[in-house]
Amino acid sequence: MSEKKHLTDGPLVLALDSSTTSTKAIVVDAAGNVWYTAKENIQLHTPAMDYYEHNPIRWWETSRAVLAQVTSQLSPAERERVAAIGLTHQRETFAPFDKNGQPLRNGILWLDGRATEQIRRYGNDHIHELSGKPAGVTPGIYKMAWVKEHEPEIFQNAYKVMDVHGYIAWQLTGKPVSSQAAADSLGLFDIQKRDWAPELLEIAGVKREQMPELVIPSHEMGTLKRELAEEWGIKPVPIIAGLGDGQAAGIGAAAVTPDVGFLNLGTAVNAGVESPIYKYDKVFRTHVSGIPDNYVFEVLQSSGSYLAGWFRETLGDPKLLGEPDPALDEAAAKIPPGCEGLVTLPYWNAVQSPYWDSVARGAVVGWRGTHSRAHMYRSILESIGFEMRFNLDSLERGTGTKITSLRAMGGGTRSKLWRQIMADTTALPITICLEDEISALGAAVLAMASTGVYGDNDVANAARHMAQYGETIEPDMDKHEQYRDVAKVQRTLYPKLKDTFESLYELAQKYPSTRPKSPAAKL
Repeated sequence: MSEKKHLTDGPLVLALDSSTTSTKAIVVDAAGNVWYTAKENIQLHTPAMDYYEHNPIRWWETSRAVLAQVTSQLSPAERERVAAIGLTHQRETFAPFDKNGQPLRNGILWLDGRATEQIRRYGNDHIHELSGKPAGVTPGIYKMAWVKEHEPEIFQNAYKVMDVHGYIAWQLTGKPVSSQAAADSLGLFDIQKRDWAPELLEIAGVKREQMPELVIPSHEMGTLKRELAEEWGIKPVPIIAGLGDGQAAGIGAAAVTPDVGFLNLGTAVNAGVESPIYKYDKVFRTHVSGIPDNYVFEVLQSSGSYLAGWFRETLGDPKLLGEPDPALDEAAAKIPPGCEGLVTLPYWNAVQSPYWDSVARGAVVGWRGTHSRAHMYRSILESIGFEMRFNLDSLERGTGTKITSLRAMGGGTRSKLWRQIMADTTALPITICLEDEISALGAAVLAMASTGVYGDNDVANAARHMAQYGETIEPDMDKHEQYRDVAKVQRTLYPKLKDTFESLYELAQKYPSTRPKSPAAKL
């Protein structure tokens, strides 16, 4: 593959992605070439079982650091070309702040599972229809209700309660502002109005004036503070309203029509399609798109590459410390589809799509003495594919359009075995996106669209100009037919084990875990 050439003229944009484990920044030109990248890690704190938190100060500290790093690599003439800054973030995560932007407690993350009682008390079909979000672990509304009930003084004393994107935008512009396509993930919107819903704010325990001002995605939220512009050697450029990292990955892949889906094989596995109309469904969740006036129908499977990594770390070669194991992949590739009767329910981190059950657990069924570690590893990978095919069927029903191909990103695409299994189980060709920082690229697309460099401000048009692709994996339809038979068996597991999961949840409440806590975050 020939080396990418940087465009010698035209605008450059900076894009920031603050995620669960780190914050990344990139410099991008109008052809989608990523010039420079920088990354700073964020420590994940687990003060109790199923509690996941960040020190929110790190969202800004890491953002400031990586933006400084990438701009420092530009020449003075190149810095003059920087025309805008785009943002994306880990969705559903929030924190409360005082008037000076100082956090009043740790941020509570999207994967935090403390709010099971609140999910059961408040979650219902009306809230799903209003917000687009099925009741489950991820929406911020239920964890905000937990804070309201267990730490009432926090929201009583808060000046603002911000999503990650909003807090970073506040630090960049001086205004507590966020994007419709970022703040929406908290689950507090009347999504069709793209505005805060009073009845959902009441459940969460916050007032409208405590929430950020909302801006249409790809529109300007404000300009970069002059002191930051001087620090980085650029002009006080517009800060562009961005979007959640899932929607951003789809736009970075130019999956901008209902017949082309994005597939993110990351820590979690999620997939989605664009839609010009609003619908809600028990299987998928609906987000505000980064394309103004559009929606994204998205399915979420919380155990993705996390689960493959868990297997390698817990049951794999101890010398590799959970890193990819070529020998394990080679052995698993020799196992026939269906793993000779071993099937897995991949709900190690509960289940989102299609059941949205916060107390569901993983299961491996069908063990025989002839099964090996390679069988279990392959069975895990297959199960993620089975779940994805089932969930994609729901997306197709939602849009009324058959999905013809998937564009894939995330660390899981590096596994030849897993990407072939995903193609075979879904019966769809999968094209690999070249850019590793695909969510940051999606934020860059919105920022680049705002410059008008392509003759308009159309986000979908900008995405088509900037997306870059590698190999396409074609499905083996003979194996797909075999997988369909296995999937029918695998799909019976959850209904049969649902009551057992409920009993295990009750046991866990009665006999709490003694799992060691992580170091407390200092605010």
